[in-house]
Amino acid sequence: MIGVLVGMQSEARLLPGHRVACSGGRADAARKLALQLLSQGAHGLLSFGIAGGLRPGLLSGQLLIGSAVIVDDACLPTDRTWHDTLVSALPMALSGVLAHSDQVVATAEDKARLYQQSSALAVDMESGAVALACQQAGKPFAVLRAIADPAQRAIPPLALLGLDADGRTRPWPVIAGLMRSPEQLPALVRVGRDSRQALAALAGTVDSVGLLT
Repeated sequence: MIGVLVGMQSEARLLPGHRVACSGGRADAARKLALQLLSQGAHGLLSFGIAGGLRPGLLSGQLLIGSAVIVDDACLPTDRTWHDTLVSALPMALSGVLAHSDQVVATAEDKARLYQQSSALAVDMESGAVALACQQAGKPFAVLRAIADPAQRAIPPLALLGLDADGRTRPWPVIAGLMRSPEQLPALVRVGRDSRQALAALAGTVDSVGLLT
């Protein structure tokens, strides 16, 4: 049995029949849940979901297969067999190093800075927890992500209000915020469109996830 760590319930719903834990985009929860999945018998972990683009030119919906994860000051390689299995099953995906962050990397400037530091394709908030937990336990791990917000696109502040601690969407805080800051509406629409493209790309990978056994 493979355990899957995601940040949002919309990602979890793409993998019915799999053992999935949802961190709600919180670093402390991600670390706890990664260890919990392993303690419950998972023989390895998959970090799955959307990511923020770091390499310029990568578009929303681009599938990414992690060859390694940069977390803290370490670059931890994913399991070679699982990586190669995903690459074979998903020829449209791009393989490369991904970065972990405990915080949302929201602005184009912050993304550019992280790219200069790491040369990573993209960044997410769960892969580091998966990598560290599996390194500690001596278990394999893999990363399968899709870019939502490209490198040049900022995430508007109101978008960060739209997720609760369980990874469910919270529309009302966003709607209330729009009453105060209606100028954020175009950026919110773009974020929603980008996220839907990323989730649609991930939906097509379900059979490939089943190969990681």
